[in-house]
Amino acid sequence: MIEGSEGPLPRVEFWCELQCPDCRAALDDVRALRARYGDALVIELRHFPLEKHKHAYAAAEAAEEAFAQGNGWEYVEALLARVDELDRGGQKLLLAVAGEVGLDTEEVEVALIDGRHMLIVDADQAEGQAIGVTGTPTYVVAGQRLDGGKSQDGLRERIIAILEEHRAGQ
Repeated sequence: MIEGSEGPLPRVEFWCELQCPDCRAALDDVRALRARYGDALVIELRHFPLEKHKHAYAAAEAAEEAFAQGNGWEYVEALLARVDELDRGGQKLLLAVAGEVGLDTEEVEVALIDGRHMLIVDADQAEGQAIGVTGTPTYVVAGQRLDGGKSQDGLRERIIAILEEHRAGQ
């Protein structure tokens, strides 16, 4: 065992837009990172809904309600798997996916109406803009921003290199 190989890992922020096909593809990287590091790695979903996608903001709110109900990542993955349907399915699709993953769909619908998660989505969006996020997916690892919106080639390897460098330096 290499000394320091079990040091703490920095959190990975996954800046995502739930109507973004590139974010759907980025889930492969997220899954690979989870498989490699397990519970030692915290991957935090951060919302960056883009104006060009009319249901992205509501999708972010629905995802926050899914996290509140304890099933956030399953909802995010199921919704991204159907990203091509969201434009025409809108809120009906958001609620259908909620039901498919076992969420209380009435509570998801109420959350979309009462806006209880708007502050979280707005805060994420504002922070993303402040740190230079311009598109999705974007990762922030140990203070380094990696933009996957133009190309995801090599991103997983760069994230792993940052994680391992940070771990070795502990």
